Amino acid sequence: MDKFTSLQETIQSRRSTKPAVMNGKKIDDQQVQQLLQLANWAPTHGFTEPWRFVVYSGDAVQRFCHQHAEMYKQSTPPANFNAGKYEKQQHNGDRASHLIAVYMQRGDNPNITVLEEICATAAAVENILLGAEALGIAVLWSTGGAVLHPVMKAFFNLGPEDSMLGLLYLGYTDEVSKAGRRGEVAEKTRWNP
Repeated sequence: MDKFTSLQETIQSRRSTKPAVMNGKKIDDQQVQQLLQLANWAPTHGFTEPWRFVVYSGDAVQRFCHQHAEMYKQSTPPANFNAGKYEKQQHNGDRASHLIAVYMQRGDNPNITVLEEICATAAAVENILLGAEALGIAVLWSTGGAVLHPVMKAFFNLGPEDSMLGLLYLGYTDEVSKAGRRGEVAEKTRWNP
C-alpha cells in the first residue's frame, strides 16, 4: 500500500468515540507518549510550538472528571444548570484509560497571531487523533462542560491570551465504528481556474 492510500484509509476510518462506550481497558503509557510525539510534529509558524498537554491516567482521570463537573456547576447560572450534563462530566472518565487536556500557550512573538497558534495546536490534536486511529485507540475530542469557560483556564493557570482547545478522552471500545458521513467536497469548494 502506498503512503497516500495508507493515510487516506487512516483519515477516513477515524471516528469520535464517546467515553461511555469505552470498555475500561488501559492503554500503555508508552503508546500515549508516541501520540504526543506525533503531536509535536504539527506545523508551527516561527517554530513557536504552542501546544501544551496535561495527561491524566489511572485514578487521576476520574479525579479530574469530578473536578470538571464541579467547574461546570460553578460556572453555570442556576437557571441554565443541567443535572444531566453535570453527571455526564462526572462520569466521562469512568471507562477511559487516559485524558489529555490540550491548550495553546501564547508565545511572545507579536508577528505570530493568536489564530495561527490555535491552528497549530489544533493540528497537533489532529496528529494525536490520526495516530490513535492507527493504533486502534478510541478518542473523543471534547469541548463540552466547562472546557471553554474561564474557570477551566484558571484551573490550568493559563494566561489571558492562552486558549483551551479541549479534552481528549482515550481508551478502547468493543463497538464497531459506524460508516462515515460527509457531504460532497464539491459543495464546499470553489475553483478559480
